[in-house]
Amino acid sequence: MKYIRIKDWADDDKPREKLVNKGKESLSNTELIGILIRVGTKNTSAIDIAKNILSEVKNDLNALAKFSVEELMKFRGIGEAKAISIVSALELGRRRNKYISRDKEVIITSKDAYQAISASLKDKTHEEFWILLLNRKNEIIKKKLVSTGGVSGTLVDPKIVFKTALDNLASSIVMVHNHPSGNLKPSKADINLTRKLIDSGKMIEIPVIDHLIFSDNGYFSFADEGYLE
Repeated sequence: MKYIRIKDWADDDKPREKLVNKGKESLSNTELIGILIRVGTKNTSAIDIAKNILSEVKNDLNALAKFSVEELMKFRGIGEAKAISIVSALELGRRRNKYISRDKEVIITSKDAYQAISASLKDKTHEEFWILLLNRKNEIIKKKLVSTGGVSGTLVDPKIVFKTALDNLASSIVMVHNHPSGNLKPSKADINLTRKLIDSGKMIEIPVIDHLIFSDNGYFSFADEGYLE
């Protein structure tokens, strides 16, 4: 098939013109990424490069969001500037999801906690341990990153956890850490840490009301599964 440059396409098919004339919703993921790429190579359009990238991640934008600049540069036609544009756009999307309205978030169920922390932990390729600090109405006072680890684990100091809770006058806390592998089964270390923090919280009257193991596709709740009883 003869290669046709995007500038030679009909105006209705050109991604930029299509966005202006028909609205952003009319564009496919491929077309949106093609706009970020801007120009292709001598024999490949920006749209073709975008198709190649999306094909690699099976059209999963969450998977694409985990790519680094260096990983994107492995695709033919993607230099550093184009890779930076793609990473920046996806990071803006993640940050948009992190926006909190003026109404305070209230944690009633494990799903509430999962949704509240999702924007902070989504797409992470290493482990992080967060706490949600709650007031007496179970409203979130603050979301705090406590520790950062590697691919398979992170160390948590109970003194830091509860000093943070005391400094912010929290009435209770929810603990959350992610498993980048997607495996939601708690390890022995996860169970032991949970028990240790529960006991510490009881001593200073700041109860741990849940501990979530987070993945991009779901979560495990220690409270729902009876581990906090």
